[in-house]
Amino acid sequence: MSSRDALVVGGGTMGTGIAYVLGLSGHAVTMVEPDETRAAAALTEIAQAARKAADRGRLDPGTAADLPTRIRTANDLGAAPRNAAVAIEAVPERTELKHRVLAAMEATEPELLATNTSGLPVTGLAEPLRDPARFLGLHFFNPVWSMPLVEIVVGEQTAGRTVETARELVAAFGKESITVRDAPGFATSRLGIAIGLEAMRMLEDGVAAAADIDKAMELGYRHPMGPLRLSDLVGLDVRLDIARHLARTLGPRFEPPRILVDLVAEGKLGKKTGHGFYDWTT
Repeated sequence: MSSRDALVVGGGTMGTGIAYVLGLSGHAVTMVEPDETRAAAALTEIAQAARKAADRGRLDPGTAADLPTRIRTANDLGAAPRNAAVAIEAVPERTELKHRVLAAMEATEPELLATNTSGLPVTGLAEPLRDPARFLGLHFFNPVWSMPLVEIVVGEQTAGRTVETARELVAAFGKESITVRDAPGFATSRLGIAIGLEAMRMLEDGVAAAADIDKAMELGYRHPMGPLRLSDLVGLDVRLDIARHLARTLGPRFEPPRILVDLVAEGKLGKKTGHGFYDWTT
């Protein structure tokens, strides 16, 4: 990559984490977020995460102090850099919105254009693009600054050189990558949602309490986090969208259970709202 500029569109949880790892890998990052309050909060979160990493000995204190200076925010794409090394879209999982944003991002002519989707078809998201060969999926995991994996999703028109560029980028983050075909749910979302939905059905059926279901996977199968707590962290609205998409494409085994539908309808979306399968306010 000749340029060291990077563009992230979306200052939510995932966009904030992506901006962090791009800045840490030496890029000058522009994060586009129209909500000024959310943009300011993103910069605060980045600075706090860097300080915590330094306190734990995982990041040099000087680097931690310098990281926020490598990231600036803007409220629209008019301030985006031209010919950035990489441009990553991290807006909500709605196809129409992603189409509009990705087309506008492509107009800035980045070397690599990527979507951080956890389940939408990458080939379908490429439809409005002039050059889909430079486009693929980069599926990050929350929290981005500590999770070691990035899933590279290859669309039908993605060029081989684009995949190699993405692998080099992920390696520069100090992370591991897996490369998967653009199939419904990719690899991680398909496996993760299957376990998560079954855990929800078990909770509905009164098999065990949420904490005990999670403990079964953490201690019995060495999962670092149980499926219900993880669902709260990811966002129950995000899990519901993925489940509905997989149910449409892969069949009824992915139909979301009533408990998930009801929690989302009540606005209990997990950690970000304070309530989900767990109470996050205490």
